[in-house]
Amino acid sequence: MKPQIIPDVKTLIVIPCLNEARTIDDLLLKFSSTLNHPQDRIIVADGGSTDGTRDIVASFSKQDARVILLANPKRIQSAGINLAIEMFGADYDYLIRIDAHGDYPDDYCTRLIEDAVKTGADSVVVAMDTVGHGTFQKATAIAQNSKLGNGGSKHREGAKGHWIDHGHHALMRIAAFTQVGGYDESFSHNEDAELDYRLRKAGFRIWMTDKTRMVYYPRSSVATLFRQYLGYGRGRAKNILKHGSMPNVRQMLPLLVVPVFIGAFLAVVNWAAVIPFSLWAVACVGYGFWMAIGQRNPYGPLAAVSAMVMHFAWSAGFWMELLSFRGRKVAS
Repeated sequence: MKPQIIPDVKTLIVIPCLNEARTIDDLLLKFSSTLNHPQDRIIVADGGSTDGTRDIVASFSKQDARVILLANPKRIQSAGINLAIEMFGADYDYLIRIDAHGDYPDDYCTRLIEDAVKTGADSVVVAMDTVGHGTFQKATAIAQNSKLGNGGSKHREGAKGHWIDHGHHALMRIAAFTQVGGYDESFSHNEDAELDYRLRKAGFRIWMTDKTRMVYYPRSSVATLFRQYLGYGRGRAKNILKHGSMPNVRQMLPLLVVPVFIGAFLAVVNWAAVIPFSLWAVACVGYGFWMAIGQRNPYGPLAAVSAMVMHFAWSAGFWMELLSFRGRKVAS
């Protein structure tokens, strides 16, 4: 059933992507059939795909002129969205950001617009369900859906609709987006949290909707998961350095992983030095076996491994960014 039209609301859907040939066609089919206004457009900001993504989008746009392929020479998502808004955003009310590495209900855009109009929110964010297919991806999904992996993050777990400081970006009023300067393109990760900080500082409001949510597909290997969370850690550190916004308790705990790992090498001097690292490892593995036994989830132990990769990479990225910033400061 075609979603109900919301009069006089024009929306620009932006899909930043890089090598998403497996998912891009389905996303274009879904969203092109649910556009709210005749002037709505779908912009695919491609960062230089080499897997056929660009050909798929170009072919689709020949059949549906509402779909536009936009080259994103800076490659990163933040730059692609900024460019799309700069080139096409002037005539639209809302931006809807779509992650090409995910899936969405058919009425996703309609529910976002409805909640934005109803609440008067400048940004509407969503909860996300993480789903995997292969063995490691399934284990990572379980970890990211659990408190072991997300620390109780609201945009991971979801809750009744409420005002919030930060969440997974879905819809944003273009006037608010442009007023604060859009995404900071120096951020390859965590650009959403950085923008949310500036939105709130400028007096704009962010609403966590309970009317819809998205499905996210996590990285499917240890290496790609590690690189992703390394970037997240660096991005969080950059936020602190830029705005002085300190991490909350759930972020402080994984922040300690690399220091206690390094400290464990002092066990050659005093065996007690290995205790903090051992406590973290035992807690993760124990949680994994609790999921396996208590929740009858056979992926529990492997989910613990995924969580440990995420914790360690996030912590490593955070400290790498702080140390590199200090090095740049000393050099200057």
